Order: sequence, then structure tokens, then C-alpha cells
Amino acid sequence: MFRQARWDEPLIYELSKEGLIGHLVPEPSKELVDSVGARPEEMVPAAMLRKETPLLPEVSEVDVVRHYTRLSQMNYGVDLGTYPLGSCTMKYNPKICEELASDDNIVWLHPLQDEDTVQGILEILYKLERWLCKITGMYKATLQPAAGAHGELTGCLIIRAYHEYKGEKRDEMLVPDSAHGTNPASAAMAGFKVIRVPTRDDGCVDIEALKAALSEKTAGIMLTNPNTLGLFEKDILKIAKMIHEAGGLLYYDGANLNAVLGKARPGDMGFDIVHINVHKTFGTPHGGGGPGAGPICVTKELEKFLPIPVIEYDPDNKKYYLDYNRPYSIGRVRAFYGNIIPLLKAFVYIMSLGEKGLEKVSEVAVLNTNYFLTKIKSVKGYTLPYAPERHRKHECVISAKELRKETGVTAEDVAKALLDEGVHAPTIYFPPIVEEALMIEFTESERAENIDRYAEALRRISEKAYKCPEELKKAPLNTSIRRLDYVKANLPKTVVLTYKMYIKKLRKSNSTGR
Repeated sequence: MFRQARWDEPLIYELSKEGLIGHLVPEPSKELVDSVGARPEEMVPAAMLRKETPLLPEVSEVDVVRHYTRLSQMNYGVDLGTYPLGSCTMKYNPKICEELASDDNIVWLHPLQDEDTVQGILEILYKLERWLCKITGMYKATLQPAAGAHGELTGCLIIRAYHEYKGEKRDEMLVPDSAHGTNPASAAMAGFKVIRVPTRDDGCVDIEALKAALSEKTAGIMLTNPNTLGLFEKDILKIAKMIHEAGGLLYYDGANLNAVLGKARPGDMGFDIVHINVHKTFGTPHGGGGPGAGPICVTKELEKFLPIPVIEYDPDNKKYYLDYNRPYSIGRVRAFYGNIIPLLKAFVYIMSLGEKGLEKVSEVAVLNTNYFLTKIKSVKGYTLPYAPERHRKHECVISAKELRKETGVTAEDVAKALLDEGVHAPTIYFPPIVEEALMIEFTESERAENIDRYAEALRRISEKAYKCPEELKKAPLNTSIRRLDYVKANLPKTVVLTYKMYIKKLRKSNSTGR
């Protein structure tokens, strides 16, 4: 098992010592000053000059390098070990994608270059759009959204524009109670009232409740398939028919697309809009690994509403160009054309695997999840809620409700204890319809041995819970940071230290009469 480095690392402000300098900027030569007629600082308008020294730590270059190197050794990432963060998938990032994205021909491109000078990257992005549309069963795409939730908002704005175009006032968005939390947030930001649709005992959308919620105010429904429980919505065609007959649209949350690559397409299920999390499906970095991307794919009927600009190809002149002449567009949703680097990595990922490879991805991801469930079903204290007889897809949600009732050990305690086992904790307490939820997703990258280790870690935690639960309440003990005091954590230490530095400098300036 991987173990984090553990030590009490001070904040960079605590390493600060007055007078320490990381790098000295060389003085301009006398010849340069004479030729320009002024020193550099004299050429800057007075209104742009700082009145006071910024509140920054004073440290040497050695201090900075050692501090951040130590911090990196205390961190945990997908390159170090199993990271089964269900729903917020931390998928392995193939290094060939990273290498090609750092090529000088990419790194030194500038968004303000003339289109004639960036035909290569426009061709790549155009092809990526076409591939994503083929994978999802859609007609046209935009790569502009900067993340999954941003893609959701873009999709909701397209739904609003569609109904306004038809002259209809529809302001209600249906969202299942098992949906990702960003779904209702995105719908609300786009101006919709969120109508909650409950889940049946079999883990799928309650059709009768859905029927009751439909009205002339229904703008659409936001759902993912398979859903957040890892179950395929078996009534999806019926749901699509109901929504369309009511005049609404279907929005597909692409968070779980990894489960159906090459097997089923959202467009064939009846969806009108599909967003894609490239980090969850196509192996780009997530979170601290760099900016994200959340492309949107739509049907032909909705193509006119896509944000500007749209990449097009002129076959006569054999040239790719950005089309701004789109009168029904919802407008810009991102500066320039989105975050190009993660999109390029997704392009390389898809090209590397090909059609058969992508299909294999979903097969192995689903196999890994169900293999894990065979290992964990016999472990005391953990249960599989909602249709335990059904196979899951790419992820599963197990409950520690029984463990909590019998030992007092909660899902949070289990997650903290997993850190002591040298693995990353899963998503906890989501979806909220599952008590003491542990949401686990291994993706296709994990070997059976790693899944075995994770299941065994959960087994050991269960055994300890029934023998000495008080020990688990102290976890984690082997990490660089112990269990947080959540009340105290509301006042970050950095805020306190920055305030103290400010007071110290203020007192010093007063004592010197400045």
C-alpha cells in the first residue's frame, strides 16, 4: 500500500523571515537608462504603483522549493494509488496525452492568431466534435464549456432559448432526487424552478411521480443513465416519450458516460442535449491537475442555439473557420474557444483507443464494479441499497447504515480509516437518498489486485468497528493532516496568519513614522 509522507509542515507564511529574498532582479544598465531617459519604475504611471508593500511571505528560493516539494510528497493522487471517487471520477491520465499536449506547436499557440495560422488545432477540435457526436448519437457540438457544471448551465440555457424561440413560457425543470447536485444548481442558475422527482424502490425514476409532475410548464428533465446508483434506467425510452409528448426536452448528464461507451448512445435513448465530462470519460486531468472541459452535444433541432463561435469547415477553400454569424445563438459562454489543452488530451485518448478500445473501456469499468461487489457483499455492516439483485454499471453505492446502527461507526469514519489503509476514500454521503453512502468507482484502469486490496481494507475496517469502534473515531492517524475540527476549520489558519502579518507590518510602519 502507498503511504503518504507525514510531517508537520508549516505554512509558507510561517517560513517567512524579514529580509529573505528569492531572486534579485538585475539593475538596468546606465546605457539602457540613458537611452530610454528614465528608470523602469519611473515609466510606470503613478496611479498603477503600489502605495504599500504587498502582504507576501519573505522567503528564499531554497525555502520555496523545499516547502512545495514536501507538500507534494504529502499529497495523494491517481498516479500514486487507487482513487475510486465515485461520480467525481479521478481517472488515470495516460502520459502520451500529457506529452503531446506539451508539444511546442501547441504550447505557443495564441487565441488571437489569425485563423489561417491555426488550421491544425481547428482541425483537431472539429474532428473531436464529430467524434463526440458519433459517440453520443448527437448532431452538433460545442467545446466551449470549461467544466461539467458549466456544460450543464450551457445546456439549460439552450433549453430556455429553445422554448423562447417557440414562444412558450416553460419554467420548470424536472430533476431526479438521485441526480448530481450540480443539476438543480445549474437549472436554477438558468432561471428554472426545480421539481424533484423521487426514486422507486428499484433505484430508477418513479414513472408515476414523473407523470404527475409533467405540465405545460415543463421545460425538460435532467438525468444521467446509468444513474448515480450505477443502475441503468430501464424505462428511459418511456421517460423520453413522456417528456417529449409534454413538450419538454431531455438533458443527459454525461458524468456516467464511461459505463456505456460503444454499448448505448444517449441520442438513441431519446436525449436532446448531452454534456460530457472529459475527465470522467476520456482521461484528462481533474481538479488540481489542470482546467477542465465539459463539451455539449445537441440534436439538429437545437444546433442553431449553440454558443458562438462554432467551428465549421469550408470544403471549397479547404479551410476551418470560426462562425459567429448565428442569430439564434445563446451567445458566448467562455472566452475564445474553451480550454484547449484538456480537449487535445481527450482527442489523443480517443484516437489512441479507437472504437473498439472505447467499447473495451466500458466493459472493463463495469466488470471492475461488479467484481468489487462480489467481494464486499459478504462483509458485515455494508449493504447494497436499491435492487441488490441487479448488476451495477461503472460505479456502485454501498451503505454503512447497518455498521453505524450496530457499532456507531459512520460512513465518514470508514472513509477516514481508509486513508490510514493507504488508499483514497470514496465519495461519501452521496447520493443523499442513501443513508451512510459510500460511492465507489474504480474505472477501467484498476487491476483486480488493487480492487482486492480495497475490499480487504473495507473488511478490516468492519472487523475493527465491531471490536473497537472508538479507534476508528480517531482516524486518520497515518496522514499528514489528522481529522479536522470542522467548526475550527471555518476560520482558516491562513486568514489568521495573514491578519497577524498585517498587524505586525502596521505596527512597524507606525513606529517608523511612515
